[in-house]
Amino acid sequence: MKQAGFPLGILLLFWVSYITDFSLILLIKGGALSGTDTYQSLVNKTFGFPGYLLLSALQFMYPFIVDPGSLFIGRHFIIVVSTVTFTLPLSLYRDIAKLGKISFISTILTTVILGIVMTRAVSLGPNIPKTEDAWVFAKPNAIQAIGVMSFAFICHHNCFLVYGSLEEPTVAKWCRIIHTSILVSIFICVLFATCGYLTFTGFTQGDLFENYCKSDDLVTFGRFCYGITVILTYPIECFVTREVIANVFFGGNPSSVFHIILTVVIITAATLVSLLIDCLGIVLELNGVLCAAPLIFIIPSACYLKLSEEPRTHADKIMACVMLPVGAVVMVVGFIMAITNPQDCTHGQEMFYCFPDNTSLTNISHSHLQLTTQLSPWNLSIFQ
Repeated sequence: MKQAGFPLGILLLFWVSYITDFSLILLIKGGALSGTDTYQSLVNKTFGFPGYLLLSALQFMYPFIVDPGSLFIGRHFIIVVSTVTFTLPLSLYRDIAKLGKISFISTILTTVILGIVMTRAVSLGPNIPKTEDAWVFAKPNAIQAIGVMSFAFICHHNCFLVYGSLEEPTVAKWCRIIHTSILVSIFICVLFATCGYLTFTGFTQGDLFENYCKSDDLVTFGRFCYGITVILTYPIECFVTREVIANVFFGGNPSSVFHIILTVVIITAATLVSLLIDCLGIVLELNGVLCAAPLIFIIPSACYLKLSEEPRTHADKIMACVMLPVGAVVMVVGFIMAITNPQDCTHGQEMFYCFPDNTSLTNISHSHLQLTTQLSPWNLSIFQ
């Protein structure tokens, strides 16, 4: 919302959700046309081994560079302990259906977190000054925002795995599931975006939890719930990464010993990366434009256009023809913008409104804000 402008941001959220819905169905249709049952085999049959390697790299990168556990108080200790105690054992499962049941708990916790964000929008929002450009329709960073939104909706790397786990997998049943899932997802995303942005407007950070004060016990509980959701969801992403490596290098059927070794290596490498990164915003942006955009916009469209024998005027083909170049633009322009203009990050320092003794919330000049709080020059720049 901060990057795109609040009204345009809401419209883009609905647009990205529609594209996600369409491309997920397009993937399964492509699998039916090609007689394949995995994302990798679909691309391999459509574009050969080079396409197979490109998709494998994208599927590997997406779950691999996510920061599991962006908590600021004792974050290194918490990440290591939670990884060894919970994430690693859950990631050793070989049946994605079991992981789906476990991750359902994270869906319930997401609802709890949403309730906390909505509560603070009412109780905290009126006490935080609104930035001057808070309600403009559109901003120049809209494409950058699409990358983050794409990250929020990406699940294509799990598409065939989930489809194959259905009791009676059919395209019609898959369509019903996807329509329902996307409707629920867009409802949650709009509520999160609206309540978060209405609370903090132009002060919104790449990680919304960075905006809340450390003394807020209710939000601290929300951070805890968020950590649990990541712990329960991350094993599904690890499942995809492990499958990619197994398919590319070992024919897709690793032994039990190799399964354990590979899982430990993946989790260890990802944990080491997460220990070095404390800014969620840049992770979401780069993941969105480099991995999510190709997996949502480009590859499903390209596969369907090459496999389908429908006339060029068919609605699905027209939509695919639009999605492909749009995805390319989002990927290239979004990457450039993410590097040159990354989202704000406090690196764990508290926002100015968390220090009422040092800062007046009612006498703030947005053209030149002088703070006496302990904020770095990088973070001060967003208020000056």
